[in-house]
Amino acid sequence: MKKNNRNIAIFIIIILVIAAVYSFFIPTKTTEQIDISKVAQEVKNNQVKKIDQEGTKITITLNDGKQQVAHLNDTERITDMLKFNGVNNIDPSKIQISSNPSSSNSFWIMLLVQVLLPVVLIGGIFYFFIRQSQGASNQAMGFGKSKPQVYDKTKQKVIFGDVAGLEEAKDELEEIVEFLKYPKKFLNLGAKIPKGVLLFGSPGTGKTLLARAVAGEADVPFFSISGSEFVEMFVGVGASRVRDLFNRAKKNAPCIIFIDEIDAVGRQRGSGLGGSHDEREQTLNQILVEMDGFEKGTNVIVMAATNRPDVLDPALLRPGRFDRRIVLDMPDLKAREEILKVHAKGKPLAKGADLSIIAKQTPGFSGADLENLMNEAAILTARQNRKEITLADITAATEKVLLGPERKSSVLSKKEREITAYHEAGHAIVGHLLPHTDSIHKISIISRGMAGGYTWSLPKEDVKLYSRSKMYDEIAMSLGGRAAEELEFNEMTTGASNDLEKATKMARDMVVRYGMNDRLGPQVYGHREEQVFLGKELAEHDKNYSEETAAAIDKETNKIIVESHNKAANILKRNKAKLDLIAKTLIEKETIEGEDFEKLMGKIDKIKD
Repeated sequence: MKKNNRNIAIFIIIILVIAAVYSFFIPTKTTEQIDISKVAQEVKNNQVKKIDQEGTKITITLNDGKQQVAHLNDTERITDMLKFNGVNNIDPSKIQISSNPSSSNSFWIMLLVQVLLPVVLIGGIFYFFIRQSQGASNQAMGFGKSKPQVYDKTKQKVIFGDVAGLEEAKDELEEIVEFLKYPKKFLNLGAKIPKGVLLFGSPGTGKTLLARAVAGEADVPFFSISGSEFVEMFVGVGASRVRDLFNRAKKNAPCIIFIDEIDAVGRQRGSGLGGSHDEREQTLNQILVEMDGFEKGTNVIVMAATNRPDVLDPALLRPGRFDRRIVLDMPDLKAREEILKVHAKGKPLAKGADLSIIAKQTPGFSGADLENLMNEAAILTARQNRKEITLADITAATEKVLLGPERKSSVLSKKEREITAYHEAGHAIVGHLLPHTDSIHKISIISRGMAGGYTWSLPKEDVKLYSRSKMYDEIAMSLGGRAAEELEFNEMTTGASNDLEKATKMARDMVVRYGMNDRLGPQVYGHREEQVFLGKELAEHDKNYSEETAAAIDKETNKIIVESHNKAANILKRNKAKLDLIAKTLIEKETIEGEDFEKLMGKIDKIKD
């Protein structure tokens, strides 16, 4: 932007200079040219006020202010010429005559001004535009140059101590640090330094941060670039950038090349449109060649990150290229607490702000989610003009991140408020009484995000394996809101649409993915495979079963839904008094915390399997 403004200013200045020169040297009005004999006659008639001679040019000013011009030869003087034309006596009091000798430089000055200056100005304009076109050409020629971010170690240094959790991943990467710092230690034993390390995990699990921590621990240059930056609309640009990036890395060895989102260029070849001339495939080919073509002892390690390792080309994953593959899982309870402590640094926490409580409230949160949570808590505290972040602030931030911001402007009618209260009470009671569901943490009829209300349940411990009994109970809890509406109002509303979607998906997965069905047995129905150029949803399921089996799948899915709905309805019928109590309390208070909900429910035994 600054460069464009400067160019515009230069162009305006050039135009102004040309205009000024033109107005200065080009006369605005024509001067009468006369013969010297006429000058003599005007002198005799007392019409002349002043005569100026400058070289060969004679300027005559008449009494009325009009000017005339006459010319003489180089050796002639005005007084002599007047005498020659009959003017013998000139009264100095009436006519002023001045004569200046002709300057030898005046001709060259006039030549420069009138001829050379315009040429110089026009040449300057052409030079300006040529420079502009050359700049655009140079920029176009620079498409083949890579543009990695080179992190300043003094300002952006990250070490393993700045990465909470991920202990197994850090242990794996400790070896990479050793390779970079002490390569001879391994080369002397005949060990080969790994050429590539592939980090894969869900978004926000810390892949980029961990790669920077490796560079910080090894104290080596860190070149970071996204996979999408290799691919441009021009053929061959991606391959050229790969070559340039690896050449730069070799000159700065030992160092780390980090390619984020490598699946942008590393997808399986031959599956996209464009054949062998596809720009993405050419870029991938160049990456494969460069990783194979490292000279021995260059000590350059390529680190890459992706959350889709299943779509990568097998040639990338073979030994000799990406030798190490490190999985970054979602943080468990202990890791979440450590991550929260890292992001709490520099934030004034109140004494009662126990981060272990927040860690229990955030199962399934990634490291990025937890960072965002602490930032939201700090923003909330600042908006309320307080100096310390309390546990209530962090909890409120958790609800905002998990469920969305409160929609205070969304005012429900009395009838809708009552329906929402019974809906959420139905979820809570069914979830509380079934043996395989999580404990109720909070119930609210305050609108958040797209939901008119919510029932928030939390597991006692992190769960990675879901049993058949738990999935049945989760489906029944999801349908508890719909069952409560039918029981109280003998009517159905659209409020249960998200619950139905969740329950249907879970029931179908039980049948076709997890083999949790007695009739169809332990078998997976449908082959999940993403076609790169067709998109995820269009070709996700390859149907490998008959129409009869498809009908059976639909029937079994429906059976699970109906049985779970009936289970939820029966629970609510047997506990109608509690349903009314919870719903009326919600209408009055809008929110019920977990402990208060337990007191309202009293001592009711959970339903046995």
